[in-house]
Amino acid sequence: MNRKNTHYLVYPAIIFVLLVLLFPFFVMISTMLKPLEEVYSNPPHWIPKNLTFTNFSDIWSKYPLVAYFRNSFIVAFGTTVFNMLLCIPAAYAIARLRFMGKNFMMYLFLVVQMFSPIIVVISLFKIVARLGLLDNLLSLVLTNGVFTLAFAIWLLSGYFRSIPKAIEEAALIDGCSRLQTITRILIPIAMPGLVTTIIYTFISAWNEFMFALTFITSMEKRPLTLGLYNFIGRWTVQWQYLMAAAFLALIPVVILFMIIEKELVQGLSGGAVKG
Repeated sequence: MNRKNTHYLVYPAIIFVLLVLLFPFFVMISTMLKPLEEVYSNPPHWIPKNLTFTNFSDIWSKYPLVAYFRNSFIVAFGTTVFNMLLCIPAAYAIARLRFMGKNFMMYLFLVVQMFSPIIVVISLFKIVARLGLLDNLLSLVLTNGVFTLAFAIWLLSGYFRSIPKAIEEAALIDGCSRLQTITRILIPIAMPGLVTTIIYTFISAWNEFMFALTFITSMEKRPLTLGLYNFIGRWTVQWQYLMAAAFLALIPVVILFMIIEKELVQGLSGGAVKG
């Protein structure tokens, strides 16, 4: 089979996969633009008969959506900063320094990444309670930071390792300290990998649900993922509100991707080779 004929097989396959992946988004958009009576209509209407945008105004007026967004941003931003403060020096140490058990530590990072957080959620609840951090956003920052740290170190150390040591040695000879070498030389060169790590950490914290459900009890301190749970009642689900709020929750992530798309693509492709 020549290359021209394979195109007739590859393109339909790609289109089919894209349709499958995008179908949930189509259902979300269709549902958030429907009035309540159309949401539960039988048979269902894939295309809304009566487009309505009042679902968006309702969720802003009836629910503290602004507080949910603010809390999610605090948790995601705080987790990213906390992760970077630990990840950068740890990745540098693994990439540049020699010490006993370094290879074992790298494999241990992978093992930690394989564990599901639900396995240790009860132990974490006891620790958070002992620290007096229940119903505190700081508990989410710390737990999300810890659970994203292993992959972040693994990814970023590959970028630091790919940078020639001669560049760092030249900076040390010129009088730079070790810290100045990291901040002025290594970090700018490894920026695509750093951006990838930041995006991974931010989105993981933004989408996290289980820790928020376990540690946060106050309505005003709920992040957005836990706030969406308000639309799920005991007897019914307000699908039109839930889909509208979920759509709004996607907007910050999409904007973030659009801003740093180039660096993110470079980081992902480079990490696959350098890691």
